Amino acid sequence: MRPYKCDLCNGKLQKGKTEFVAKVGDKVVVIKGIPVYICEECGEAYFMPEISRKIDKIMREFHEGKLLMRPIAAGEIELGI
Repeated sequence: MRPYKCDLCNGKLQKGKTEFVAKVGDKVVVIKGIPVYICEECGEAYFMPEISRKIDKIMREFHEGKLLMRPIAAGEIELGI
């Protein structure tokens, strides 16, 4: 079922793409090019159920050490408060 309005601000949703970023221990996993519906007002992204299942499968394979991932450059900064 396609979402039509944002749950946060009632803005209109449009098709788009986003990234999923997760930090697992000292590693960062980035899944790019994910089809989503994005709110035109606040930018909230909505994943369709089949996309969420695919992301879950990728993360499960990551935890099991079954993925071959391309390294990316990343930097980490601590706020120091």
